[in-house]
Amino acid sequence: MATSAPPTPEPPASIPQYILDGLDRQDAQTLEEISRYAEDLAAAKAAQAEAELEDGDEEVVREDSEDVDDLPDDVPTKASVVVKEINSNRYYYYQWREGSKVKSKYKAPVNPDSDD
Repeated sequence: MATSAPPTPEPPASIPQYILDGLDRQDAQTLEEISRYAEDLAAAKAAQAEAELEDGDEEVVREDSEDVDDLPDDVPTKASVVVKEINSNRYYYYQWREGSKVKSKYKAPVNPDSDD
């Protein structure tokens, strides 16, 4: 009597198809290595985001209440707007926490008309 293989798990909808296609072509050992790497990478990115918040390099700026209606669909209303300096240029970012992770989304340059 032959045993049947366990069913393939359903992937989360948030994983892009090109990644799923690549994963499907891997053997079990490589998938285990990818899993360990992904866990380490996720921990490192979470620690980096936390360190960026603690560094105090960002200023939190107050948004007018009418701007809440203008939030992109993927930015929650609880998001703050922060100013990040990157390569001597300043940019606005939406920033919020999802569980233990800090998420950011680019908004706009602080001085869009400057020639810097």
